[in-house]
Amino acid sequence: MCVFPFVRAWRAYLSALEKHQLSTMACSTGALMCAGDIISQVAIEKKGFNRGQKYDVTRSLRFLGFGIVLAGPVFRTWYWMLDKTFRMARFGNLKMVFFDQVVFAPSFFLYLFISMAAMKGESMYEIKDKINKDYFDVMYANYQVWPLVQACNFTFVPVQHRVLVVNLVSLGWNTYLAWKTEHKLNHKEVSH
Repeated sequence: MCVFPFVRAWRAYLSALEKHQLSTMACSTGALMCAGDIISQVAIEKKGFNRGQKYDVTRSLRFLGFGIVLAGPVFRTWYWMLDKTFRMARFGNLKMVFFDQVVFAPSFFLYLFISMAAMKGESMYEIKDKINKDYFDVMYANYQVWPLVQACNFTFVPVQHRVLVVNLVSLGWNTYLAWKTEHKLNHKEVSH
């Protein structure tokens, strides 16, 4: 009995994906990025409605918007391009992982840092300091998780479902990213 809601949700997702592929991928990406931020704020940063630090709704909305407007459409386009370019190539899956991790991931995370900071109204100095402080930690963590995930994704998952696989794994990953891109720098750490 417990399985039926998941089956219905899966069927609804597949139907939406078939009818409105880009918007379905964009919305699911935004929703899961937002969920990752909510988990980060409530579970890791211990923010809440009745706690000392107040939950930041605007911050979650930034992740929602970033996922819908940029990440979802970019992921969809990127995975289709990789598939079209390398699907039939010798060692095509390895080439897809290589380009995903060497070309896409570093530039995407840099853009994420810049976008989130800009949406908060941070100065170029603050953005630069945030990148200097946290970018390489994020890239190191990325290489602990994503090469294996993407190798499985590119090998076993049809191209139309790759964004969903990334989104599902990303729920935990987005929790980490939300914490890493949003935690406050100590005032002494910001150099001008």
